[in-house]
Amino acid sequence: MTLIAAERQVSLRGQEEVPCHVTGYESNTDFMGGDELGNDDRPVWATRLRSERTARGWSQGDAVRALRAHADESLPADSTLLRNWKRWESGGSEPDSFYKSLIAKTFGTVTAAFFPPVSTRDADRLLLAGTGMETLEILARVRASDVSPATLEALRITADRLCCEYPYMRSEDLYSEGRAWLRRITSLMDRRLTLAQHREVLTLAGWVALLVGCVEYDMGNRRAAEGTRRAALSLGEEAGNPAVVGWAHEMRAWYALTQGDYRGVIAAAQAGEAAAVDQSAAVQLAAQQAKAWARLGDRRQVETALDRGRRMLEALPYPEDTDHHFVVDPAKFDFYAMDCYRIAGEDRLADMYAREVIKSSTEPNGVERKPMRNAEARITLGVVAARSGDVEAAVAYGRRALEGDRQSLPSLLMCSRELTGILAKKDQRQPEVAAYLEEFRTLAHGVS
Repeated sequence: MTLIAAERQVSLRGQEEVPCHVTGYESNTDFMGGDELGNDDRPVWATRLRSERTARGWSQGDAVRALRAHADESLPADSTLLRNWKRWESGGSEPDSFYKSLIAKTFGTVTAAFFPPVSTRDADRLLLAGTGMETLEILARVRASDVSPATLEALRITADRLCCEYPYMRSEDLYSEGRAWLRRITSLMDRRLTLAQHREVLTLAGWVALLVGCVEYDMGNRRAAEGTRRAALSLGEEAGNPAVVGWAHEMRAWYALTQGDYRGVIAAAQAGEAAAVDQSAAVQLAAQQAKAWARLGDRRQVETALDRGRRMLEALPYPEDTDHHFVVDPAKFDFYAMDCYRIAGEDRLADMYAREVIKSSTEPNGVERKPMRNAEARITLGVVAARSGDVEAAVAYGRRALEGDRQSLPSLLMCSRELTGILAKKDQRQPEVAAYLEEFRTLAHGVS
């Protein structure tokens, strides 16, 4: 049963018939309310449990009925489930692994997005830093006539580091460093290599080329980005690495999405999924299809693509480093859903997912680990505010999204056009609206 079908069934079973998705609120306070991070003393999963339920207009009894509708085996009586639900939502007790998976399935997401495991990222990085080589030592080994396993391991660590710095490092700095390391890695092809080493060097070059292509596109250089993407695809094919090949197709789908070629997105995603079976790239390819179908207005295909991606992501192991650009961390599934629900005009859900994105992408001290995701989440909040008539909040969110040194211009502009289109129709003569629209036009002018 799809999420939408289950929502409708629950709405009909409830004591009061409440629409699952309601739009057209008079002010933004009718949505989630509070600050962007949704500060609350309860565990994050408990606050999300309530947010997911209220965003759908469900009572707690409705939520229990939805839980039962998604279960593959018999559950206790509704009265027992309702008592459990109340304890979960208050944060008084935590669901066990069975119910965690079922709750995530009921709300159309993955378990680790709803109940994120304790991160060991910082400890792992400290350990890696203590055992890895310094840059000068890596370069000395690269210049040697033979390539040792230690050299390749150091290069793997370096490539992973670059990919983990993608979310927050300034585009110009990451581009410069990525290009330099790509030259160093490809220079190894002239050395004496075993067949396994040859494939490893091709794979490493493929990963760094993918990264460079992404940064080139972020900076608005479409031609260079497409050339680099094709080079990465060729490297992945020669190395026989389906992950590199899959992400090269995903980049093509992303390029097509931001350029308005939605059928091109679907074609690229289908080719990529066929090449990257059981790879994380396939999850993001499914999400890109969902985004394209949303813009084509086909809600059924959106739900199908999102559910396919959810099931694939649920089956994958939790990533070693959620900052790595070429893995799909479970929290990113909220990001996909946010985009689709915003396009579909389902403002309560779009608002709720946007706040979850900001929460999961921001450290407790307020430092933003994933500023590009947060920017699109703020645009979503701006769109929701604009639709409800709160122009002041819409402009504030829109302007905040355009701030910061780390931006993906094509994606940022694509989403911002939705907000600027609404505001231009409402009253572009208002000084604050006019100033924001001019700021957007200035930014858009720099994209080649």
